[in-house]
Amino acid sequence: MNKKNFGFYYGIILVAVGLGIFYRTPQVMLQVESIEFFKQTPFLVRSTLYILGGLLILAGGIRIYKNYK
Repeated sequence: MNKKNFGFYYGIILVAVGLGIFYRTPQVMLQVESIEFFKQTPFLVRSTLYILGGLLILAGGIRIYKNYK
């Protein structure tokens, strides 16, 4: 596998993981809210997870775009 193919497939994996975070966040937040430490800041935890997912999708999209050209 050459470097160009690796970067392309790595970008696809990053996008898939980012989408997985968006899919799993509502279920995970139910468990996180049961932890005493995070009861005061559920918005902070939720927004952090969504930002992480967005950054993964963005990074994967950039890799796919750069390696597809």
